[in-house]
Amino acid sequence: MAATYLALLRGINVGGKNLLPMKDLVGIFVAAGGDNVRTYIQSGNVIFEAAPDVALLLPDRIATQIAERFGFRAPVVLRTTDQLQEVIRDNPFRPLGAIEETLHVMFLADLPRPDRVASLDPDRSPPDVFIARGREVYLQLPHGVARTRLTNSYFDAKLATTSTLRNWRTVTRLVELMGG
Repeated sequence: MAATYLALLRGINVGGKNLLPMKDLVGIFVAAGGDNVRTYIQSGNVIFEAAPDVALLLPDRIATQIAERFGFRAPVVLRTTDQLQEVIRDNPFRPLGAIEETLHVMFLADLPRPDRVASLDPDRSPPDVFIARGREVYLQLPHGVARTRLTNSYFDAKLATTSTLRNWRTVTRLVELMGG
């Protein structure tokens, strides 16, 4: 039975680099086994349907196809509709009245080990703050993404996984588009 998934690709169509037309991206997903494939904005948000066994294979298939056809590596992180709804519910900064424009979520490909999470430096980039929960890192970045030292590279290295970042407005819109 097919379920709805969200694929989050890192580093495409950002700053004029790693250009990938959405039409081509949709085609790659269809060829890899995705149904009812649609994208949201140009930065690598793909909603699709697939059987769970097919969906689990898609991140590697998609990354390989992009590398072969476009010459760059684009990590792919998957979430189900339920998982994305949980991300919305679990944001620790929302109950504190955080300004939506300052909120971001870093989606991790893998669940990090507790000792790796404990090794994260809470004072790395004041006044920015973060909280790691499961396969997400919630961030509040008062001065924006461009000025923080809480980067994908930092979290990838410290947590030994792959991450991709989305702003809060995009996360909530993706849940809506997934029917959640």
